[in-house]
Amino acid sequence: MAKSSEVTLEAISGELKKKPSDVVVIGVRQGADGPELAANPLSAKAAEALQASLTALGVTGAADQLHRLPGVDGLGADVIALAGLGKNDDGESLRRAAGSAVRQLAGTSTVTLSFPLADVAALAAVAEGAALGAYAFHEHRSSRDGLKTPVTTVRIHTELAGADGAKEALRRAAVVGRYVNSTRDLVNQPPNVLYPESFAAAAKDAAKPLPVKVTVWDEKRLEKEGFGGILGVGKGSSRPPRLVKVEYAPAKSRAHLALVGKGITFDTGGISLKPPANMDEMKSDMAGAATVLNTALAAAELGLPVTVTAWLCIAENMPSGTAQRPSDVMTVFGGKTVEVLNTDAEGRLVMADGLVAASQEQPDVIIDVATLTGAQLIALGDRTAGLMGHDGVTAALKASADAAGELMWPMPIPEELRPTLDSEVADLANIGARHGGMMTAAAFLREFVGSDATGETISWAHIDIAGPSFNNGSAYGYTPKKATGSALRTLLSYAETLAS
Repeated sequence: MAKSSEVTLEAISGELKKKPSDVVVIGVRQGADGPELAANPLSAKAAEALQASLTALGVTGAADQLHRLPGVDGLGADVIALAGLGKNDDGESLRRAAGSAVRQLAGTSTVTLSFPLADVAALAAVAEGAALGAYAFHEHRSSRDGLKTPVTTVRIHTELAGADGAKEALRRAAVVGRYVNSTRDLVNQPPNVLYPESFAAAAKDAAKPLPVKVTVWDEKRLEKEGFGGILGVGKGSSRPPRLVKVEYAPAKSRAHLALVGKGITFDTGGISLKPPANMDEMKSDMAGAATVLNTALAAAELGLPVTVTAWLCIAENMPSGTAQRPSDVMTVFGGKTVEVLNTDAEGRLVMADGLVAASQEQPDVIIDVATLTGAQLIALGDRTAGLMGHDGVTAALKASADAAGELMWPMPIPEELRPTLDSEVADLANIGARHGGMMTAAAFLREFVGSDATGETISWAHIDIAGPSFNNGSAYGYTPKKATGSALRTLLSYAETLAS
């Protein structure tokens, strides 16, 4: 599988004409009295003239707005682009403005961003947005005619170029961009290219340059060791399932974070077949596994003093003569039995195996990530992930999400939902109450979280990314169409809090 091209990030200061670029991007705010040109490298006379012309040019400063104008002397570029900053000056507004500008300027090679940056945190936000915006997925095109190549070099014009922490901020932004875009690449792959065996191989290839150990369970080992959830879901496919463990364990680790990801490389629903409309989007049902894989790799590249173990629970859910049936009873790794009432509630079955396996190592925290329920979209929409689990973990993850600029919202797991998962023939059923289905699914997963050395339940959280992982609408900010790479930045930020 091809890898996305990677953008080069630089911070520069001084006269722009000494560092020529194709486009210089200047910010415009939505002020109370109309559009306001943000601090910029233009001469006072040029800035005054441009400010006076903003309304006539149709510039409002709204997010995602980009206007191109002819360049002026002294900027070292033939084009000026005016990028909307919106109404706020926070890090996420800068991140989105940078990402939107770089995304919309695809087809140019070198872009200079000149936004007002108060500190290194603001520089980091702009750099990260630029890295996320420089993305396209063209791997399976026979011709590149008419396709625009992403920007390859982004220079950030700021007096902070030589400040303490600036170099590390750019490095982290590049790493974040690389692994979010790698996640997007995996999710965007068609299911005839990305299936359990090839996904496992891709994980091994991605880990080769890093201090990471990868272990793969094939179907024979899965059967021998009793991973009934993953095997049950994968029974109907000619492509057998896999479990992949990706382990980054630095010598001076301060904590152990286990990540469990749903990796359904294509989900037909199995015997409980899905309607045909939009079934093509079910190639994205492995986004959780792609996310936890790349979070572990990003932590390794950044050298975080935290052990990160990612469990990728990979299967293809197909209907066939060998597929599991509604009313089958399967035994999850560790011994619990589950009555399968709906084969389209398969993600929780593979995740159950992964949660038990992760628990056996008694990590400090387990976080699972999955495109688990359509109920998540009904409850929280297309862009906000559902966050459930132990209060301490969900609160910390919400703070990490806010810092990373990702939308997550804590939801409860009401106790009255657990009895709806009771089965007359097994320990529990794989579906329960339909209303509040996102929370019912979390109640199911909670049953497979194990105990620590003291006998207490391991701290755990579940993130349902069914909506935010795949963008069916237009691109916005640093978010492209189709795969988004959602949740990786939150998980990485959370791992960094464990490190500190």
